[in-house]
Amino acid sequence: MIASSNVSWCALALVALISSRESGVEAFAPTTARSSFARSTTHLRMVKKVFIDGEAGTTGLQVRSRLADRTDLEIISPPNDLRKDEATRKQFINEADAVILCLPDAASIEAATWVEPDNDRTVLIDASTAFRVDDTWDYGFPELSKEQREKLSKSKRISNPGCYPTGFIGLTRPLVDAGIIPEGTPLTVNAISGYSGGGKALMEIFESDDHEPWGAYGLSLTHKHLPEMAKYSNLGKTPIFQPQIATFDQGMVVSVPLHYAWLKPGTTGADMHAALSEYYKDSIFIKVMPLGEDAVKEAGLFERGAFLRPDTLKNTNKMELFVFANDEVGTAVLCARLDNLGKGASGAAVQNLNIALGIDETTGLMD
Repeated sequence: MIASSNVSWCALALVALISSRESGVEAFAPTTARSSFARSTTHLRMVKKVFIDGEAGTTGLQVRSRLADRTDLEIISPPNDLRKDEATRKQFINEADAVILCLPDAASIEAATWVEPDNDRTVLIDASTAFRVDDTWDYGFPELSKEQREKLSKSKRISNPGCYPTGFIGLTRPLVDAGIIPEGTPLTVNAISGYSGGGKALMEIFESDDHEPWGAYGLSLTHKHLPEMAKYSNLGKTPIFQPQIATFDQGMVVSVPLHYAWLKPGTTGADMHAALSEYYKDSIFIKVMPLGEDAVKEAGLFERGAFLRPDTLKNTNKMELFVFANDEVGTAVLCARLDNLGKGASGAAVQNLNIALGIDETTGLMD
C-alpha cells in the first residue's frame, strides 16, 4: 500500500511538473505570488518602446522631459557616441513601437525611409515641416475636426503641426467651416513667439548679453509654415504672415485681424465667439476665453489689466482662443495664446503619441 501510494504520488507530481512547464513556472507559486507575476508580465507587455530621434535638440529635450516619468512607456536611446550613427538609428527605429523624429526636414525625410518594409507596427511622428502637407501622412492636430482624432488613432505616419499654424488654424478653421470666413479670403496673421522657437543657436544669442529686444523676420513672405496654414484652415489661400520674436523664452500669441466686410453678411463678434465655442466645446486642451476686452479683463486674463501676455501657458499643452470685436466699427482681432514648445511642438507630439498608441491622450500632459 505504501509503495502503491508512493507511485501514485510520484505520478501526480510528474503530471504537475509537466503542466507547470507548459503553463509557466508561476503555476507552482502561491496564489499571491502568481497574481503578482501575472501583473508584472502583463505590465511588461503593455509598456511601449519610444525612440526620440534627435533627442538632444530643443523639441527632443522637451519631449523626453514630458515622457521621463511615464511608467507605460520605455524611452530607448543609443549611446551618445552612436546617436548619429545611421545603422544604430535604423535599428532603434525598427525596434520602437513609436518614433518621434525631432530632426531637420532633410534628415526626417531620410529617417522615414528606414522603416523596414515588413514593419507595419512602428508609428512615426515627425516634428519637422517635411510631411505636413503630404497626403500620405496624417496632420497631427486632433482638434482639427471630428474625424481627425479617429484618423490619428489608426495612423502610422503623423506630421506634427507647426507652432504658428496651430494658432492660426485653431482660430480660422472653425470659422471657415461655419461659413463665417469665406474660402479664399486673403487674411493676414501677425504673431510673436519666444526665442526658443529658433532652436539652440537663437537661444544662445538671446541668452547672451548681445541681442536685440525684438525682431521681425520672414520678410521674404515665403515662411515654411505657410503651406499648412493655407491647407488646414480650409481657406485655400496663403495668408500674409509676419512672425516676430522677443526676449522671452517660451510662449506665443498669434493674431488674425478681420474686417467684417470680408465675412458672411451680418456676422458679429458674438457669432464668431459662438462658432469657436461650439467647435471646441469638448476639447480638453483648447479653450475659448470670454468674449471681448472687458470680459477678458474682468476674468483677470490680462497682465496688469491691459496686456495679453504670451508666456502664460508656458510648459503646458493648452491653447486659449480670444475674440476681440468692435461691432460698431466692423472689425475684430482673433488671438491664440499657447506655448510654442508645448501645444506648438513637444506637447502636441506627446498628445499624438498617446492617441496613436491607444493611450488616454491627456497622459503626461495635465500640468
